Amino acid sequence: MPNIDTTINDNTGDHLALNSEHTKKYNQAIRREKTKALLLVLPLLFFLIVFFITPIGYMLYRSFYNPSVANLAPKTSEILTQWQDISKPPNEATYKTLAYEIKYLQKERLSGKFAEEVNRRLPRTGSVIKQTARKIKKIELDEIKNYQALLTSLHEKWGKPKIWTGIRAASHKFTINYYANALDYKLKPSGEIVKQPEDMQVYLPILKRTFTIALIITLLTFLLGYPVAYYLSLIPLKKASILLIFVLLPFWTSLLVRTTAWIAILQSNGVINQSLLTLHIIDKPLDIIYNQFSTILAMTHILLPFMILPLYSVMKGIDPSYVRASQSLGANPFKAFIQVYFPLSLPGLSAGALLVFIISIGYYITPALIGGVDGQLISNLVAHHMRSTNNWELAAALGSVLLILIIALYWIYDRLVGASNIKL
Repeated sequence: MPNIDTTINDNTGDHLALNSEHTKKYNQAIRREKTKALLLVLPLLFFLIVFFITPIGYMLYRSFYNPSVANLAPKTSEILTQWQDISKPPNEATYKTLAYEIKYLQKERLSGKFAEEVNRRLPRTGSVIKQTARKIKKIELDEIKNYQALLTSLHEKWGKPKIWTGIRAASHKFTINYYANALDYKLKPSGEIVKQPEDMQVYLPILKRTFTIALIITLLTFLLGYPVAYYLSLIPLKKASILLIFVLLPFWTSLLVRTTAWIAILQSNGVINQSLLTLHIIDKPLDIIYNQFSTILAMTHILLPFMILPLYSVMKGIDPSYVRASQSLGANPFKAFIQVYFPLSLPGLSAGALLVFIISIGYYITPALIGGVDGQLISNLVAHHMRSTNNWELAAALGSVLLILIIALYWIYDRLVGASNIKL
């Protein structure tokens, strides 16, 4: 007769081995599924890293890193780091080193770049360097015995310590100077940070104007878009689908075309002014273009769909029985709307407001075309420094300040409203 205990142990061992094999196969299947999911997400991850994270990281890096002066005049930059008594000009060796490096830069046609970089750190210095470079080109430096006297004879400012402190400050590879400039402060060569005089402040007023205009546009799109979205959510789906085509129509039209259309409408001999003149309502054309008014009007029209679509998406999911129930309990239609319907639509309103506000802050082409002088936003200044002044570091600092402010506003919004309440 077989041993019962031995049989039970054998069966238990078989079950354990079978379970272990099933667990192994299950884990392998899970790993395969995770690998497939990762491969599917990999192109999107690559796209985000290359076209989103990397540019932002590079912008943040360029905003405080500028090795131009240190690379153009490396020996002078190194010597000036050891210069202690800044109340007096540096020693003769520093003058000699700079004289040779300026002559070399002039020969390589890089003296203008050197002068430009130093001038950004210490205004009215660039002309001194350029003048010195032109004159020193014809001088045989090996025959000079007193280089301090030579440079001072080329321009008297070389005999004063101020220009040398400017070169030393500009030679620092890492600096907060561009952030100071972006906030209308000035970083002196001595390291002291002082606020710019009110009549010389440029960036903070435009930054305030940018946020003000973005807030006005967000408010206008809400006032115009909420009734439209509410109406679309009430009518039959077939009719709503037809009307939604008109909401989506701007997305099928080039932004440049839409902006140009506003120029045709608002200009002095445009549709509005000509109609009012024909009807004898006005005596001369209204000034309604190339100012803040035209910027706000055109951007409100362009960004209106970004408010309507999230609102419509949320409103379509609101059960009408809630409003009817509140009315059956004695609330009038207005009170039922304010206390029941409107709070339920807040997730869509939050999403639309956030979209419109953030897009408005960084908008470029519309203010550039019809904004004039007082309708320009901070994005136009960023483009100006990248294209015209070639000051990429200041442009990067302005962009970084804008990014930090947007992140701060989003953090405040998340604390007050909650990002989980946003619905698209």
